Amino acid sequence: MSEDTKVHAELRESFGKGFARRLRAAGKIPAVIYGHGTEPVHVALPGHQVALIIRRANALLELDIEGKEQLALVKDVQKDPVHQIIEHIDLLVVRKGEKVTIDVPVIVTGEPAPGTIVNQDANTLSIEAEATHIPQNLEVSVEGLEEGAHITAADVTLPKGSTLLADPEVLIVAISVPAEVDLGDEDEAAEGAEAAEGAEGEAAAEEAAAE
Repeated sequence: MSEDTKVHAELRESFGKGFARRLRAAGKIPAVIYGHGTEPVHVALPGHQVALIIRRANALLELDIEGKEQLALVKDVQKDPVHQIIEHIDLLVVRKGEKVTIDVPVIVTGEPAPGTIVNQDANTLSIEAEATHIPQNLEVSVEGLEEGAHITAADVTLPKGSTLLADPEVLIVAISVPAEVDLGDEDEAAEGAEAAEGAEGEAAAEEAAAE
């Protein structure tokens, strides 16, 4: 575990929106820890530290709860839809060596063949991994790939100890050539518009002269 994931959590016995607002005003985040058949534990977490940690997908926290250590996986982060302030976090109890199911972000690297573009169809992949060895992301290289090339879930290299849960045939990336725009059609359309504008102008001038 990294030092930056060691978090001091304070037990809390007060609840409600008003108390939660006071917690957030004090720079803390209300959270609940559950799982493994245990009773939910309500805690307050240090806001700035935890906000930095949970920028990573599937962040794992090593909590210190009144001297007792507990591993917990971030399962849900509730934010204010307007101000994007973290309002509450749900944490799942995990144990060292335990495997968990998570959706991991897919990152595309490299450049395909000249004149082609990358179409990313899936942004995450569902895998099973050890709780203490969850990858931050899965990399897919498109370096030098030609038109028509595609990468499926089965082609993605997973970290040791991880298992693919998604359908192996799920399309992750496809390489294609951008559709060409027929400039001739555009020119004709522009000429037609100019001709119409000219005809309207002539008609207006004739009307004015007649008056």
